[in-house]
Amino acid sequence: MTGRLEVKPGTLLLVRHARATGQEPGAPLTPDGEAAAQALASSLAGLGITRIVSSPWVRAAATARPLADRLGLPVTTDERLTERVLSGASRADWRERLHDSFADDTLCLPGGESGAAARARIQAALADARDPAGVTVVVTHGNLLALALGLGFGDWAALRNPDVWATRPDGPAVRVGAGYAGA
Repeated sequence: MTGRLEVKPGTLLLVRHARATGQEPGAPLTPDGEAAAQALASSLAGLGITRIVSSPWVRAAATARPLADRLGLPVTTDERLTERVLSGASRADWRERLHDSFADDTLCLPGGESGAAARARIQAALADARDPAGVTVVVTHGNLLALALGLGFGDWAALRNPDVWATRPDGPAVRVGAGYAGA
């Protein structure tokens, strides 16, 4: 992170997980991803964090763990923070269909979840995660993060691993860091 981020009580720090070996729920972080999670913990540690909530998927929880260890906080997992499933079947054209889903948030491929449904899911999770008296870190996945922030396809494609955005109840989301050491 460049500069010093001032955080007010009620702030959510939304984090896209560090680089992982794959997309499946059990995919671990790569060595670079592990280094980035450590760097992220160092960067965020002095911000008055009172709560850490994460997707239960391995790459998200592993991104949250160094910060939790450093602060002596538990990581609470929330199933609503798991990545959006675009389709129930593997698709060679997944990127094109994802682009289409940003243009039409009601698009729902067989076995998948629409952007509108995924956005509602993460918004409910974020409302429950927010600590009005403190700062909450929420670790999730790229597509879901983009939907929560109201980003378009191009902005989703530009997200880094990890990426950090601050949201306050009284203002717009602001990118506060991306990449970190080893990412």
